[in-house]
Amino acid sequence: MTYWITQIQPALRSREARRDLGSAVGMHHRLMSLFPDGAGQNARQTFGVLFRVEDTPRGPQILLQSNTEPELSRLPMHYGANQTKELSPLLDALEAGRYVRYRIAANAVRRPGHTTKAKNDVNSVVPLLGKEAEEWWIRQAEASGLTIHRLGSQTLDAARGERKEGQHKIRHARTLFEGTARITDACLLRERTITGIGRGKAYGCGLLSLAPSRGPQ
Repeated sequence: MTYWITQIQPALRSREARRDLGSAVGMHHRLMSLFPDGAGQNARQTFGVLFRVEDTPRGPQILLQSNTEPELSRLPMHYGANQTKELSPLLDALEAGRYVRYRIAANAVRRPGHTTKAKNDVNSVVPLLGKEAEEWWIRQAEASGLTIHRLGSQTLDAARGERKEGQHKIRHARTLFEGTARITDACLLRERTITGIGRGKAYGCGLLSLAPSRGPQ
């Protein structure tokens, strides 16, 4: 199967782009509108859609990964510059022992046990910050075929939005992890790159970006 990575540089003069950037739910709907209709409730999984919004020197940028080439003509007029290229060559080139640079904005959380939840009245998941978040990512990376060599982290604004006209509020804490790692299991890493890592995949979390690296520096 062919996989695609799309870069969209939203034009901040576009009202539609500004609105989408302000809501993870709105961005989800916008990006899903670029794929064929009629895929049902599991459309995101069907088309392998993952995305991340990140800051760049030129302003916000949307990275969209999918197993179907998006129909960018469905974007509103003057929404922003965009380009799509195949991701499959990079995925095919992954090999055990090679070093890669990685970046991921993930929803690092832990699930309290039943006793803890009953005693402290805590939510079903607890966001992790700082060292705890980094330890979470190291575990996730190891379970994805990576051994971390260099790790930097940064707390990002939470992915927020409302579903069903305000009846259900979405909030996913996000931490940006980036650095270098060595591939230990290429097949597993390829699978986790395709499916995403962690919770909140529909709302801008879990997209793992990889690039070749000469070593662990």
